[in-house]
Amino acid sequence: KGGQGLGGGDYFGFSVSHTTRGPRPGEVDGVHYHFSDRAVMEREIAAGKFVEHAEVHGNLYGTSYESVRSVTESGKICVLDIDVQGVKGMKASTGGVDPRYVFVAPPSMEELEQRLRGRGTETEEAIRIRTANAAAEVEYGTTPGNFDAVIVNRDKDVALGELVRILEGWYPHLRTFSESHDEI
Repeated sequence: KGGQGLGGGDYFGFSVSHTTRGPRPGEVDGVHYHFSDRAVMEREIAAGKFVEHAEVHGNLYGTSYESVRSVTESGKICVLDIDVQGVKGMKASTGGVDPRYVFVAPPSMEELEQRLRGRGTETEEAIRIRTANAAAEVEYGTTPGNFDAVIVNRDKDVALGELVRILEGWYPHLRTFSESHDEI
């Protein structure tokens, strides 16, 4: 989540998504998310200021064109951390953008539930909603043709290695980075 461990600061930039949910402990506005009032975000969506947006677990999430533009204008590959609804929105309105899609799947629904409980930040109701939504997302995400690549996240380091290999295939100039940096 959030591109933790991807490295490649010279190559990648992460857009900061907008959300109407409240911040979790340790989250900083403008760093982890742009925390927004629902009415403001709805007006900005209606004004066409978002590349993608979706309602997830009762909250709005979205990626603004401005956020993507600031990353790409710095010469970096823009990475979005979005859910399946966001991907569907992107596919419907990419307007000149040629995105690549990677789905990161849990090893099993049981493991996903254990990970959610292990966070200690979710209510029982939130866990129930998230696991129910995740089942549909996994089905869509693992259906051939919906994503350019699928990674099963059994182990964070192994999944990260798979992601790096996929990205190197799409962006050959990244090989120079991974060959000279051990953190990947």
